[in-house]
Amino acid sequence: MNEKRYGSKDGNRRPERRPEHRADRFADRTQQVEEVEGQIEGRNALTEALRAGRTIDKVFVAEGDTDRSLQRLAAQAKEAGAVIVPVDRRKLDQMSATRSHQGIIALVAAHDYFTVDDILEEAASRGENALIVICDELSDPHNLGAIMRTAECAGAHGVIIPKRRSVGLTATVAKASAGAVEYMKVARVTNINTCLSELKEKGVWVFGTAAEGSIPMYKADLTGPAAIVIGNEGDGMSQLVRKNCDVMVHIPMKGRISSLNASNAASILLYEAVRQRLG
Repeated sequence: MNEKRYGSKDGNRRPERRPEHRADRFADRTQQVEEVEGQIEGRNALTEALRAGRTIDKVFVAEGDTDRSLQRLAAQAKEAGAVIVPVDRRKLDQMSATRSHQGIIALVAAHDYFTVDDILEEAASRGENALIVICDELSDPHNLGAIMRTAECAGAHGVIIPKRRSVGLTATVAKASAGAVEYMKVARVTNINTCLSELKEKGVWVFGTAAEGSIPMYKADLTGPAAIVIGNEGDGMSQLVRKNCDVMVHIPMKGRISSLNASNAASILLYEAVRQRLG
């Protein structure tokens, strides 16, 4: 009998299992765990989280679902300060780690949010002029975490982010902040432009950042109460936010590349403020 066997010269050879395959699978699992960290799935789980007073950052709910209990739960989460995002049920299926999301998935904030007044009171309690970073719709959690880390090291009093079209205080942001999330006050506001107007009324000067800024950052007076606005990764600052800034500054660029990463730009400006305040 001419029988073909695995491993024989004329048979079908069983594919070798290479060492890197195990490493790839391990990396995939690690990424999946990181993505679902801080994620609550299902109606009962979210109900209990709200009852316990946990800060819910964002809630993804099945779009078009007319179930009244689901709608009531989403309304309760919104009342508690969460951003509600209607999505296709297939998107929920992709996000779900338990495969039992019941039409709703929530992201729990890694830390409680503060108010803008809390940030200003922090500056007053230290006897210092306010130093604030405002992030205009940052979407990369690593950028926000890095900004929080630098802001804490530079002695800034707080970071302000918008509720919508922005990453919140996720587990990834907390990890990227290297512990700064425990010390840096982060306020989440409904409208950045309204926030800018209120800050200006309270004597805070707003400095926007852009390559075409009218003055180099070294000529900006950052010794007084100051808010530094950092634009998002793709388009930078929105046009309306630019118009609401008191001064537009630029970072001198000597190389061939004309832009900096958002967190790098924030670091440079924050430490220019530190340099000026040290005299």
